[in-house]
Amino acid sequence: MQLFVFISDQIFETVNRIRNLNNIYLIGFMGAGKTSVGRILAKSLRMGFVDIDDRVEKELGMTISQIFSKWGEDYFRDAETKMLRVVSGNGAQVIATGGGIVLRDENWDTMREYGVTVYLRASAEVLWNRIKHNTTRPLLQVEDPFEKAVEILSRRIPLYERADLVIDTENLTPHEVSLEISEKLENF
Repeated sequence: MQLFVFISDQIFETVNRIRNLNNIYLIGFMGAGKTSVGRILAKSLRMGFVDIDDRVEKELGMTISQIFSKWGEDYFRDAETKMLRVVSGNGAQVIATGGGIVLRDENWDTMREYGVTVYLRASAEVLWNRIKHNTTRPLLQVEDPFEKAVEILSRRIPLYERADLVIDTENLTPHEVSLEISEKLENF
């Protein structure tokens, strides 16, 4: 009887792990294209799409900049972690995360449990060119936002590189990135 219980537990864990590998988490720095690529990828794979930042904003009834201003970054990170847990259990989704989702080990645990992580990589210069006109990024509301972006990115790169898949987005359109992700997932 013990052998049967042991084998059935192993089978259950294996089946559960395969079933839970159904979310695709897009990670990367601001400007990497997580939302743009995520929408295209979700449509092409006939999956749902969730943007964690959008969901946090809706839940709290204010923009991320307002959340940072009123309650600070730690409060936002707590809300982000909670929202990640909430949406991850829904399954079969492409999830665009916030750039800082990688800062907490518990977020990695959630993403690993419920899916596959895809790092959308680009150089600091390319990312800066994509975001430099966006004045709503709370972490870049400083005297030298480019220098700050480079500083934050350099600290986060080792975390981003823990992803299951890495896609270089520099010379690709969001459609091309989506196609490359789909191709790599077939072999994952």
